[in-house]
Amino acid sequence: MSDDRLIVALDVPNALMGLELTKTLGDTVSFYKIGLGMLTGGGLALANELKQEHGKRIFLDMKLFDIGATVEAAVRGLSQFDLDFLTVHGDPHVVCAAREGAAGSDMKILAVTILTSLDRADLDASLIRAGDMSDLVAERAGRAFEAGADGVISSPHEAAVVRALPEASGRLIVTPGVRPTGTDKGDQKRIATPRSAVDAGADHIVVGRPVWQAEDPAKAARKIVAELA
Repeated sequence: MSDDRLIVALDVPNALMGLELTKTLGDTVSFYKIGLGMLTGGGLALANELKQEHGKRIFLDMKLFDIGATVEAAVRGLSQFDLDFLTVHGDPHVVCAAREGAAGSDMKILAVTILTSLDRADLDASLIRAGDMSDLVAERAGRAFEAGADGVISSPHEAAVVRALPEASGRLIVTPGVRPTGTDKGDQKRIATPRSAVDAGADHIVVGRPVWQAEDPAKAARKIVAELA
C-alpha cells in the first residue's frame, strides 16, 4: 500500500526515464515531485500523464521567483494542469502573486523558506543577515503564511519550530532533505530520517536518490512507507 506522505522526487533527466521509474514503483508510490531538472525533458507532459492517466498526485517544484505580475501569470498558466502542489520562493510579494494566479484551482502554493542544501556558512556567503537558521526559517515561514501560502518547504530540522507557529495551524509542512537510515546524505546538509521528520510535524517528506538510485527502488520505497507507518 502507498502512503501519500511519501513524495518521491523524479530527479531523472527526462520524462521517459521518469515514466519508467513510476512503472517500477507501481502502487507503492502515489505522489511524485517533478522539478526544474526535468522541465526541458518533458516534465510538464509527464506531470499531466501521471495525473490524468495514472491517478498520481503531483508536486511541481519550480521555486518561482520574479516580479509579482510575472509570478501571477506563470502560476495561472500552471494551474491549468490540475497539479497538487507548486513551489515559489517564500518572499511575501511572490506568495501573494502566486495565490492570485492559483485562484479558482485546487493547487496548493508552497513557499520555500531556506533550501535544505544550505547551512549558515552558505547564508553568510550570500549576504543573508545573521541569525540562527531555525529562527530565520520560522520567520520566513510565518511571513509566507501571512501572505497566503498553503504550506512551506523546510528541512526536517526546522519542522517542529514551524509547526509551533500560530500561523501554521491548518497549513502544510513539506520536508526535503529526508534520508532513510543507512543512506548517503548526498548534497543535503540538514537531514533527518522519514519517521523523525513526520514526528517533528511534517505532513509530507520528499525522497529522491535513496529511492531511484536503489538497486530495487520499489523495495526502498516500501521500506520508507513501513517506517512512516
